[in-house]
Amino acid sequence: MIVRSTDSEKIEDFRDALRGICLHQRNGANNREGMEIFMSKKKVVVSLGHDALGYTTEAQWDAVRVTAKALADLVEEDYQLTITHSNGPQVSMIHKAMTELRRVYIDYTPAPMCVCSAMSQGYVGYDIQNALRSELLNRGISKPVSTILTQVTVDPYDEAFYEPTKVIGRYMSKEDAEMEVKKGNYVKEDAGLGFRRVVAAPKPIDIVEIEAIRTLSDADQVVIACGGGGIPVIEQQHNLKGASAVIEKDCIAGKLASDLMADELIILTSVDMVYKNFGKEDKEGISSMTVAEAQKYIEEGQFGATDMLPKIEAAIAYLAKKPDGQVLITSLAQTNNALKGKTGTIITA
Repeated sequence: MIVRSTDSEKIEDFRDALRGICLHQRNGANNREGMEIFMSKKKVVVSLGHDALGYTTEAQWDAVRVTAKALADLVEEDYQLTITHSNGPQVSMIHKAMTELRRVYIDYTPAPMCVCSAMSQGYVGYDIQNALRSELLNRGISKPVSTILTQVTVDPYDEAFYEPTKVIGRYMSKEDAEMEVKKGNYVKEDAGLGFRRVVAAPKPIDIVEIEAIRTLSDADQVVIACGGGGIPVIEQQHNLKGASAVIEKDCIAGKLASDLMADELIILTSVDMVYKNFGKEDKEGISSMTVAEAQKYIEEGQFGATDMLPKIEAAIAYLAKKPDGQVLITSLAQTNNALKGKTGTIITA
């Protein structure tokens, strides 16, 4: 027996179908609206300097709790955060500890520089993510915060490998320094203090974990990545081999910001803004400048080679890939004021 729908039943079925279509369209509109709100968030890469982290284990924990408040302020202002950080004191401490362990227990193999870098990323990232997560929860914000141990490929023929400049580790006696040289390492003498090991600072090529970082960032999660410049690695077919080097933290911050097509790169350092004639009586703050003006200041030698210059170069590299972006350079303590235009230096294309 076949049961046929009456005309009234057909009409009701048709109405149900229409209601379903309307509901689907309405949900779709809501989804699009939600997506538009999400996509309207400003994507920012924040680069933390030494002052934001401290120089010892205890000082670091105290410092990151202060840093977490500034970062949480950005989250509350609807910034979509990706964070990178320095690791100079931390990686030197780890390298020194591993070297001393080898001196006391000769059966232990010395930890290569790439391993020390990985340890420092985990160590610093762990403190930042826990402090930030706690601060966000205290403000009623539930948002995942995670650290990605990040590898960065470098060119084995980069000129930096032939003239290492980055000082790491403990001070050594002349005898210890000579042993390092026999191992093929480079050392540098600081008059009256002793010798220290120096390693290369090659330019970054590719961020290996960039897709993972991008996926988390696009999901509006806070990501800590490329800590200390990332772990420098050399590609050998399908293998990645750690390099005895460090990557400039500011350099990788610019690379990370351009790879993510971030709207803004915020570089937090020890001064409130960039200065001309820094360290002189006639120093003058620069509230804003274009890339062309920044290049002119570089030619004039206005920026210190080991402090402000890498930050300006990172800004220029980022803006070359994202001309409609902007870079803010300021101190951690002045972050809020700088975002309101009260201090800091803004660099645009």
